[in-house]
Order: sequence, then C-alpha cells, then structure tokens
Amino acid sequence: MNTTAIYHRPESEFAYLYEKDKMHIRLRTARQDVRHVQLLCGDPYTLYKEAWYQQRIEMQKILSTDLHDYWQVSVGAEFRRLSYGFSIESYDGLHVFYGDHGVYPFEQQYLEMNNNYFRMPYFQEADRFKIPEWAKETVWYQIFPERFANGDPSNDPEGVLPWGSKNPDRQDFFGGDLQGVIDHLDYLVDLGINGIYFCPIFEAYSNHKYDTIDYLAIDPAFGDNDTFKRLVEECHKRGIKVMLDAVFNHMGDTSHQWLDVIKNGKDSPFADWFHINEFPVNYKEGENFEDAYDITYDVFAFTPHMPKLNTENPDVQDYLLKIARYWIEEFDIDAWRLDVANEVSHFFWKKFRQVCDEAKDDFYILGEIWHSSQRWLQGDEFHAVMNYAFTDAIIEYFVKDEISMTKMVSELNNQLMLYREQTNQVQFNILDSHDTPRLLTLARGDKDLMRQVMAFTYLQQGVPCLYYGDEIGLTGDMDPDCRKCMIWDEEKQDRDLLHFTQSLIKLRKDNQKVLSEGSLSWNWVSEEDGLIIFERELGAQRIIGIFNTGEDQLTLSRPDSILMEQFVQLEDETMIIDNKGFAIVKVNNEELNEA
Repeated sequence: MNTTAIYHRPESEFAYLYEKDKMHIRLRTARQDVRHVQLLCGDPYTLYKEAWYQQRIEMQKILSTDLHDYWQVSVGAEFRRLSYGFSIESYDGLHVFYGDHGVYPFEQQYLEMNNNYFRMPYFQEADRFKIPEWAKETVWYQIFPERFANGDPSNDPEGVLPWGSKNPDRQDFFGGDLQGVIDHLDYLVDLGINGIYFCPIFEAYSNHKYDTIDYLAIDPAFGDNDTFKRLVEECHKRGIKVMLDAVFNHMGDTSHQWLDVIKNGKDSPFADWFHINEFPVNYKEGENFEDAYDITYDVFAFTPHMPKLNTENPDVQDYLLKIARYWIEEFDIDAWRLDVANEVSHFFWKKFRQVCDEAKDDFYILGEIWHSSQRWLQGDEFHAVMNYAFTDAIIEYFVKDEISMTKMVSELNNQLMLYREQTNQVQFNILDSHDTPRLLTLARGDKDLMRQVMAFTYLQQGVPCLYYGDEIGLTGDMDPDCRKCMIWDEEKQDRDLLHFTQSLIKLRKDNQKVLSEGSLSWNWVSEEDGLIIFERELGAQRIIGIFNTGEDQLTLSRPDSILMEQFVQLEDETMIIDNKGFAIVKVNNEELNEA
C-alpha cells in the first residue's frame, strides 16, 4: 500500500455539508492500490460507551485520475456532530486505520483513541456551501454588447462602421446596444436560453468596456439606465436571468479618478486608489493600443489604459461595494461575473459576497479564474468560476489532439474532485468566449466535430454557456477576431447548426436533474478505437453518452431509446457509429455492450 498517497482534509472539499443534515466525506488513495475503504464514524462523546468503530460504512470509489482513486460516502449524525476515520485495505493485503494523526495498524488500541479521529464538530448550517437552485437549471448565453445587434442607431458612437462590414480590429465600433438585445429576446427564448451573461455595459472608452469610466452609468452607446431597466424587466418576463460583468480589478484611464491622479500626482485624493510605484504616472507605448512597457503603476496585464485598483483602500472598497449593491437593488440583476477575480484580495471578495447576499436572495456570483480555484469556492466568496480548466481538457483532446483520451478523463475527474458537489453543479462550462478563439475556428471549420464537442460538454456537470453566434456558425480567431458582429440574415446563418443547438439545449433542460446532480461513471474509455462511453445516473434516471473519436466505424448493441445522435445507423440489434458520431441514450438498466 502506498500510504503516502492517502489524503483527507476535514472541513474542505473532502468533508463538507451537502444538505442540512448530510455530510459528504471523501478519501484519496493511490490509483489501483486500494481495494476496500470503509468509514468508521460516530458521536465524539460516545466512542467508549458505544464502541461505534465496530460498525463500518462502505465507501464507493467514485472517480479516478492518472495518479489517484477517490472514495466517497454520504452520512448523517443524530446529534449533528461527527468523529470519523477510515478502514483501508490494499490489494497487497495490508489493512490500516487512517485518521487525524495519520496511518496506524488496524488494531483496537488505535481505534479506541478518541483523538485519532477526524472531526466535524457541528453541522453548522450557516457554514454550508449553498447555491442558487435556479443556477443549476440555467443555460447561459454570453453577449458582447457592441457586436450583438444595433437596435438604436441614434446612440451610435462617432466613426461607427456598417454592421459586419469587416473583421473587427481593436478599436472598431459597429453600434451594438441594449435595444438590440431587447429586439432579439424572443430569438433567445426560441433557442432555449434562460440566462444572459453580458460583457461590461458601463460607461467606458473602448468597445469592450473593460476600462470603466463610470460604474453607475450605462455606456451612452449602449443606451441609458432606463433602457437597461427595461431590458431586465423583459428578460424576467421571459424567464431569463441577467448577469453583469463587474470589473473591479482595474478601471479606465479616462475615469475622473485616474485623470485626477495624472493632474495632481501624489497630492491627488485618489492617489492611493491605485498601485502607483512612481510619480508622475507614465508608460512607454508598446506594439499596439493595449500594450506598453516601463509602466510606473500596476495595471491589468500590460495594458496602460487599465490601472489596477487598490482594493485594500477602505474608500475603494466602499465605492465598489456601493456599485455591487446598486445594480442589484435598483435594477434587479440576478448575478455578477467578476473580471480578473483572482487578482483581487480574498478579504474584499468576502465583503462583496456579504453585500450581494444582503441585497438579494439566491444571487449567483461567478469568478473569472482560469486555474484551480478552491480558495475562492469555500462558500463565502463565489458560487462558481468560469470552468476553463475543465473545458480546456475537452478542447485539448477532441479539438487540438494535444492530450490522450485517458489524460482528458483524468483531468476532468481531477477538476471535479477539487470542489464540493454543489459547486460542481453550477460551475460555468464554456467552450469559447470573448477571450478565446471560437470553437468552430479551433475545429478548423469542422462542424461535425463542433457538434460532437458541444454534445459531450452539455452532458457534464456544471452549467453550459453558449457564446453568441456559435449557434449559427460564427467564426473568429483570438480577440479581437472572436468579437465579430452577429449575423442576423437567416440566409447567411447555418440553420442546421442552429436547430442542432436548440435540440441540445432542450435535451440539457429536459434532463437537467440527472445531468446536474447525477453520478458520473466512465464505462468505457478506449484509446485504441476512440470509443468513450460514460453514464450519468440519479436514482432510476440514467443517461449514457457514447462518442466515437476514432477513425473507424464502431458497432455496439442497440439501445432502447436514443435522445439525440449524429452519424448513427440502426440495425435490428446493433448501432453503428461513424467517426465524429455520438449517441445520447436513455437506458432501462440493460448493459450496453460492444457488439
């Protein structure tokens, strides 16, 4: 037994309240090293009296990575407090007890030692990670407002270009606005969308609006506060939630605060609002508008037009928290997406969470973090992050062919084991965005592959987000090219892809409960023939995904019911799946075997 691989951490993603009276407990062991794990648990005050260590609860091996196996069990406690440890038996015959003080021989003298056990001192409902239930049911649609639709030409900015007349450069404007979104809400309803994630809409200098001038005003080129209020009302009438982008890591260099710093230097009342290393503030221009060097103040990336805010300053905190509350209370938004969230202090985000929770029940907070994010997902900051680390594994296998199938599965499982179950249910799964090349471009124009990747992703835990225009075949390389104008001429849209996306979203929503909350089992992962079969199960509900990522046809037994498919031929008793084909199946507990 590889005892050095055994790991558990109390009051973390390894031990947490899932429901008010139910704990999830996990254990990590070396891959294919342990054959049997049981939980020993009971009240911390009755160990000697009841000898509850003699009763053992079987733990299930739920997922594996290339290095580790993960075991899980769900337990309650009569008095809402629990001591627990693990009985671990390896394939080589070793039997050990693992508790708060490490590994011991599985002998009674060690089982009777009260302090050897991990503790959940009390089931504190206030500390349980709670998620908005509606978030699990949402299929999001990301809109880059300047490029979605021009509904009100009267507010077009100076120098606006004809809609879709060219591929966008960094400083191009095409006139997209909030009225354009209002005009196309029924299109989104028909698509199946019930959540819109807006890139920034506040007053800013650029077309992308991440260089905020005034956080309390809608950008004049997008409309005004009344326009936005009407937009939220129209969304809510249609059952659509609204999420705004909060850019609190930095602000724009044309904001009155920064202009005052330029004018008055260290004597400015806003000098401590930013991270300034040398006065006067200055920089040398780089290769383009968003690049510079020898910058005398901290910025986002190396963009001189986005000076970084000092969120340790109480005045800055008060200013930003006022903004967070204002848009919730005055306009009834449902969620914030937090830009560059990992570069802002945890101290601030905890305050931010409290303000949002006070302002509205069941409010959803999403952080932009591209890497493992346990620190932000403990229940007192964010509900979820943009799940790039999860979906990157899918892209790297299916589209880029940079990792193996088994490595993809390992990485997906690893990401799931980083977080609590309720967190995984609302993680934000995106295949592309305003910050990445579009999926169809990554797939080199291969729409069959694009559909296969989308189907695979929509069957995973977390909530899917569709980037505007993907559903009708919009292409685009790295930004700014991925921020093209939406195509509204139906003759220029890929209507087949649109109908496929509609069907996929409907499948996701019709089977939301099992896809959000169900267990995940990898039934078949074969590098040799490119076949992936996995199962999502919740109670009597079972959804199976079958994907052919190889070069040859694959023949399997014919299932009872296929919900959705691509490149599938059905014979009397068999199902033939071509390359890039898939079948999404509902089964009645029969085995699905390769013929």
